Amino acid sequence: MRASEVITALAMTAGRGPAARVIADAAALTGDDQVADIGCGPGAAVREAARRGASATGIDPSPAMLWLARRISSLRHPAGVTWAEGRAEAIPLPDGYATVVWALSSFHHWRDQAAGLAEIHRVLGPGGQLLLAEWLFSAGGRGHAGHGLTCAQADQLGGQLTSTGFANVRTEIRKAGRRTLVTVCGQRPAAG
Repeated sequence: MRASEVITALAMTAGRGPAARVIADAAALTGDDQVADIGCGPGAAVREAARRGASATGIDPSPAMLWLARRISSLRHPAGVTWAEGRAEAIPLPDGYATVVWALSSFHHWRDQAAGLAEIHRVLGPGGQLLLAEWLFSAGGRGHAGHGLTCAQADQLGGQLTSTGFANVRTEIRKAGRRTLVTVCGQRPAAG
């Protein structure tokens, strides 16, 4: 693990609570839910899911992020939390495992978004829901202001979800602290 990776992971711990609460609210989690958080970073949304009684697995390609997520979690002792190294394109979970899959401010990092969506469809059980939340930004944003989605990009993403086989696709705009999240949601159709 390089020092720069640890510093980046530590920097990502600040201010994650509001967005984690917003995505958990949007999912309307219950104690029956099994959440998979793709690109979990330091794990704020995973721990929020656990606080609401759900079981949750945080998945991230960065060993430094997972190390930090485990360290923070070991101090807070959330029940039902696990961690796994992986990417959206190759989720280390079995078919139909999750009732909720979300990606909070990580979709824009995926190498192959179509493969990631297909993999999420595989991991979700029938009737399971997908929430892809990104910071809302205006066209032409640069640097961190360009890490997220415009409204037009969110609409395009909704089309991708539909073509991947998700139903009930919709876009929601929600405040998370002083910033705004745009969340593209879909549902894996129920069996039969």
